[in-house]
This record gives sequence, C-alpha cells and structure tokens, in this order.
Amino acid sequence: MKFSIVNEIKLTYSRKGNSEKTVLSSRDASNIFREHFDADQIDYKESFYSMYINQANKILGIQKISESGITSSLVDVRIIMQGALLCNAVSIIIAHNHPSGNLRPSSEDINITRKIKEAGLLLNINLLDHCIMTSTEYLSFSDEGIL
Repeated sequence: MKFSIVNEIKLTYSRKGNSEKTVLSSRDASNIFREHFDADQIDYKESFYSMYINQANKILGIQKISESGITSSLVDVRIIMQGALLCNAVSIIIAHNHPSGNLRPSSEDINITRKIKEAGLLLNINLLDHCIMTSTEYLSFSDEGIL
C-alpha cells in the first residue's frame, strides 16, 4: 500500500491575553497557581499543573497536566516538556494539591519531581520548584531544600 499524504503536525502557542506576571518566589508561584485550582475541588481530588517561565521570570502560561483521584494524579513528563518547548520556556514550576490537607511530600511526589528535573536538564529547562497546595497552605520543595 502506497500513501501519498503524510500526516501534518501543527503546534500552536499564543501570547494573547498574557498578563506578564513575574514569579520571584514560591509565594508568588503558589498565589498564581491557587488562581487556577478549582476552589471547590482542591480538597476533593488531585490536579497537577505546570507553569512555564521565560528568562525574565515572566509567566508564559500555565497548563493543567492531569486531574485524577483522591490520593494520586497521573503525570506524564513528556506532556510537561512538550508545553515547555512549545512556548520556549527556560524554566518551569510544577504544582499539585493534596486533598488530605497534609503538605508532606510522598515518595511518589519526590520521584516525579526527580524525573521532571532530569528531563529538564536534558533540554536545558530548569525546574525551579514544586509546590504542594492545600486549600489554605502550600509547601515549596525549593524552600524546603528538597529540590
């Protein structure tokens, strides 16, 4: 069988609506992430987000990576890196919530952070932080020296 058509891949990214917010601390990042978490769901089920940042620490965009169950969220590192490459990010910050209200990172949290950091190093994309969110507080891997 001979095909004369090859699939076309089209990737798009638009800065339309970019607020040009700057991230200088874990508090800045957690406040911005909190705007994207559904306040009615943050204590109910886990969601995982990635924030893409340029060289001037301006936010290029935020992407929901997954939304899953009560105690876990499936995270595909490739999806995070695709977003970073698409918008020419030099850094990323990731965040997810713990519906239990417990801010302590699980072994799975630490493992996925390591994988994302390693993937970023390969692509020259720096993982700046991983924030664990609850409805009232946050924990920063960077501030805690875990990253």
